[in-house]
Amino acid sequence: MRKRQAKKRPLLPDPKFNDQLVTRFVNMMMWDGKKSVAFKIFYDAIDVVEQKKQDEEKSGLEIWKDALSNVMPHVEVRSRRVGGATFQIPMQIRPDRKVSTAMKWLISFARKRNEKAMAQKLAAEILAAAKEEGAAVKRRVDTHKMAEANKAFSHFRF
Repeated sequence: MRKRQAKKRPLLPDPKFNDQLVTRFVNMMMWDGKKSVAFKIFYDAIDVVEQKKQDEEKSGLEIWKDALSNVMPHVEVRSRRVGGATFQIPMQIRPDRKVSTAMKWLISFARKRNEKAMAQKLAAEILAAAKEEGAAVKRRVDTHKMAEANKAFSHFRF
């Protein structure tokens, strides 16, 4: 490697919950650099989660964090060429990649839902993921199944 690895820039915690994870999520959700719009969508979604939640002892933010951890994959398959054939090789995922993958899935599947506003879509996906259901959780289960099915090739790991 010739170039140095880029150094991680520190993220500012968000204004309402004072949490860096929220800022990271909002940065992923943001379109066209419209951060204030993204923050408004996120906070509205958390408010909707607060209203619709079942168990009373958890806050909307805690439910969001539960949803995120339910969507996080622990293994993934990577393609690798071995002697002309391409194998899907199951690999462990780095912790920061787990988080960003979970966020990406939550956001993309929220966008595909058919509620009216993005805040409602996101809230619905968060509530579903917190209950271990919904499209994002299904994606994690499918990823784990694929890794399990290709366990025989794990000796090709690099």
